Amino acid sequence: MTTGTVTATYSARVGANGLFVVAGEGELVAHANAFLATVTLRGFSPRTVRAYAHDLVVFFRWLASTPYALADVGERALLEYIGVQREQEAMPRSINRRLASCRLLIRYVSGHEPERTTSSGHYRGPGRDRNLGLHTFRPRRRVALRVKVPVTLIEPLTRVQVRQFIRGLRRYRDLAIVYLMLLCGLRSLEVLLLEIDDVALDELRIRVRGKGGKERAMPIPELLRRLLARYLDLERPEPSNTKQLLVVLKGKQRGQPMTTSGLRSLFRYRRRETELHNANAHRFRHTFGADMARAGVRLPILQRMMGHAQAETTLKYINLAMTDIAAEYRRASKVIQRRYRSGR
Repeated sequence: MTTGTVTATYSARVGANGLFVVAGEGELVAHANAFLATVTLRGFSPRTVRAYAHDLVVFFRWLASTPYALADVGERALLEYIGVQREQEAMPRSINRRLASCRLLIRYVSGHEPERTTSSGHYRGPGRDRNLGLHTFRPRRRVALRVKVPVTLIEPLTRVQVRQFIRGLRRYRDLAIVYLMLLCGLRSLEVLLLEIDDVALDELRIRVRGKGGKERAMPIPELLRRLLARYLDLERPEPSNTKQLLVVLKGKQRGQPMTTSGLRSLFRYRRRETELHNANAHRFRHTFGADMARAGVRLPILQRMMGHAQAETTLKYINLAMTDIAAEYRRASKVIQRRYRSGR
C-alpha cells in the first residue's frame, strides 16, 4: 500500500514488518531502512517514523537530480535544497522538519553533523576581551540551519462562535469530542487514542496519551462526564471489538474505531454549515489555552495541562488575541486620559 504519491524512483511504502521504508534500490535506501528501523527500535511512534520516511523520500528525489552523494551533503548543499523547497512553495515549518530529518540521517550514517561550509550571516560581536579578561562567554552552541518561521497570532474562538458551532451537533459522541478539546485541551490524535479504560467517570478524570508516548491525567467537568456517560449508555454500539472510546456509529464501519479522516469530516461539515471557516479542531484546543490563561492559570500548570515539553510552546498558545489587547488598552487608556485631562 503506497502512502505517498510516487513521482520518482523513491517512495514511502509499508514493509512486511510494518515499518515505513523507502522503496527503491541502492545505498541510500539501505541507509534509510537502517535509520528507520533504528528509530522504531528506540520507541518512536509509527507516525513519527512515517514522517521521517516521507521527509527522506522528498530529500532523495532532490538528491537524485544533483551531483551530490549523501557523504557530500553539507550546509551549502542543504541551502540549495532549501531553495528548491521554496520554489515548490513548501511551508517554512515543513522545510525545517525535512532539514531535521536529513541531518538525523546524515548523522546516523557519518557520525557527525553535515559539514559547515557557510556563514550564519549574523554579526557575533567581538567576543571576550582576552587581554583584560573582563568577560567570560560560554562557547556558543552551534545553531542548526533553519528557515525563519513567521510568527503568527491564532485568534481563539469567541463565545458566540463556539455556541454556533456546538448548536448543530446532534450526537453525544460529537459533543464529547468538541468538549474534550474545548474544556480539556486535547489534541485531535489524543482524542482518538482515548480508550474506555482511560475514562474514570466516577472520579471525573481521564488519562491522555500525548506526544512521544507521554501520559498525563486531566480532570473533566461535570458537563463532559454527562456527555460521555450518555454516549457510552445510548450511542456506542455493543458489543464492539475495539477498546477505543470513540467509534463509528453508522454504516459498514459501525463499531470500528473513529479515524482521523472521520474526525476531520465532522469539523469540515460543521464549518460549512456555520460558515465558521476558522473552527478547526486545533482552534478549540487553542481556545482552551486562551481561556485558561484569561482565568489566571499559572504557566507551569497550563503547560502540564496541554502536554507541552517546553514552556515556550505554551506561551505561543496563550498569545493575547486582539480582542484581549483592545479591552486592556481601553481600560488603561481611561486611567491615562484622566491623568492628562485638561482642567478646562
